[in-house]
Amino acid sequence: MDLNPQRSDNDPAWERKTLEKLAVATLSEQRARRRWGIFFKLLGFGYVAFILFALIEWDSSKVADKHVAMVELRGVIAAKGEASADSLVSALNSAFDAPNSQAVVLRINSPGGSPVQAGIVNDEIRRLRAKYPDKPLYAVVEDVCASGGYYVAAAADRIYVDKASVVGSIGVLMDGFGFTGTMEKLGVERRLLTAGENKGFLDPFSPQDETQRAHARTLLADIHAQFIDVVKKGRGERLKDNPDIFSGLMWTGAQSIQLGLADGFGTVESVARDVVKVEDVLDYSVKENLAERFAKRLGAGAVDSFWRGFSSSAGDFRLN
Repeated sequence: MDLNPQRSDNDPAWERKTLEKLAVATLSEQRARRRWGIFFKLLGFGYVAFILFALIEWDSSKVADKHVAMVELRGVIAAKGEASADSLVSALNSAFDAPNSQAVVLRINSPGGSPVQAGIVNDEIRRLRAKYPDKPLYAVVEDVCASGGYYVAAAADRIYVDKASVVGSIGVLMDGFGFTGTMEKLGVERRLLTAGENKGFLDPFSPQDETQRAHARTLLADIHAQFIDVVKKGRGERLKDNPDIFSGLMWTGAQSIQLGLADGFGTVESVARDVVKVEDVLDYSVKENLAERFAKRLGAGAVDSFWRGFSSSAGDFRLN
């Protein structure tokens, strides 16, 4: 290619000018590569710094003065959820162990869930209250504190509610569906093979067995009795003599105070300010970090769908 169409073949300066142009072009290209290299290195550094920052869990109790340690119980109480016993027990231990925390407030907004998970948290609250007798735990109810949520709240020194909160539902349920009629209409035959006459316990695709039904009611009654015992131990003489309290009914916050299920009206802030006499409230709830949220979104859906296919057809017991 002719870089200089005006040149003469005998022009001695042509080669020098061409070399200068090539050198300038090469230097410009190298500078551009260096700039892009620096840009991508900075971008990568910023990304790594963001990930590390997201993974850090700050321990605010080490830098705070006297404060109220708050732990949040939000949503359905379940082993794999945010309101799991593992998360709540870990947060409660941190809240009680913090040298500058003057009291612990458990903020509750839960319709209930697993009786096992709720029982673990209730037992741990009792243990921590005995270990730290000078550090009270107050439960503060927002919208809902029903069933398993109240199972946990019953372990608190006092329970505070809003007048419109929904409180109670002290009962146990086990639900499912029966598809035998639908299968007959569709001409579908159920082929269930078991080793053990009750292995297909309450199978929704088989006619209901009265013996299995009676056994399920026995299980429900036993867990319900455990629930009632926990509430009576936690509330003591504050409970009014009303049989409907343990019937599974729910009450407004105002009614729950009259029945002895709660002690008064209050929020996290008002309890800290007026009861504990401390202004600062620090959240000790266990939060998912970025890596955990990413992993859960990536794999939890698929894993959950897989195991649902193998779960027991009889369902599970729930305090809700």
